[in-house]
Amino acid sequence: MKTRAGLVAGGCLLMAYAVGGALTDADVAPGGVLLFLAAVLVGHDVVWMATVLAVGAALTRVPPRCRSTLRAAAITAAAVTVVGLPLALGFGRSADNASVLPLPYGRNLVAVLLAVAGTTLLACVVRRRATADRKESERPAEDRP
Repeated sequence: MKTRAGLVAGGCLLMAYAVGGALTDADVAPGGVLLFLAAVLVGHDVVWMATVLAVGAALTRVPPRCRSTLRAAAITAAAVTVVGLPLALGFGRSADNASVLPLPYGRNLVAVLLAVAGTTLLACVVRRRATADRKESERPAEDRP
């Protein structure tokens, strides 16, 4: 309980510092800040949370032995996509300077996502076979051929 109270107090202090800095800065446009905060709120609560809830609901249909593996893969794929997609789309790339973002980020993003999917598939297959082998060994001796 003391840890939670400390974290809440620290968060409130950081927010107060940010608001104080924004109010005292002459270059801050309050309308732009409010627009940004509204966009972040809509992006998080409407788009991101709806996606997370839909994926979570879809994962309930997966067998329990693979559910945790698929959950970890979904989190990994989401994190990689959030970080890699702006580079893959080329935001900030100057058309006349080829050395700004010189690598094929789109292809590399797809390769990493395929590696995550392949690793997940392999982990689920290994776990399924281990479960099947364990069930076979738990049978009584008279039932085995």
